[in-house]
Amino acid sequence: MTVQTILDTKGHDIVSVPSDATLNEVVKILSERRIGAVLVMKSGRIEGIVSERDIVRVLGQRGAKVLDEPVSETMTRKVVTCRQADTAAAIMEKMTIGKFRHLPVVENDRVVGLISIGDIVKFRVREYEHEQESLREYIKTA
Repeated sequence: MTVQTILDTKGHDIVSVPSDATLNEVVKILSERRIGAVLVMKSGRIEGIVSERDIVRVLGQRGAKVLDEPVSETMTRKVVTCRQADTAAAIMEKMTIGKFRHLPVVENDRVVGLISIGDIVKFRVREYEHEQESLREYIKTA
């Protein structure tokens, strides 16, 4: 299973904000869209990523005043990415080692999607269910 297979199923939607958006604006987007991270982009290029974890961490360190600051103060600047041809196993390993749950998908210097660990788990569960059903059908006909 590749990243492209997952994106083709879940969609290629990308939620992004400019680096001058406030953290409060990002919190509203995450809440309304029921997502865990947004990309921080400028002219189609990734400047950073901000996740729920980033927000909780900075709130714990500096308090609620950070909500009025630009997201550029909180975002993770060193963004790890993947390609559509990468396998789910490779992506899961990257996420586990890096201790993050969201991975932008980049092809030819263009962001084409965002994969979360939840997307991978959901797809893997569907795969296992399909395998089980295939085995049941095989056993019935044997």
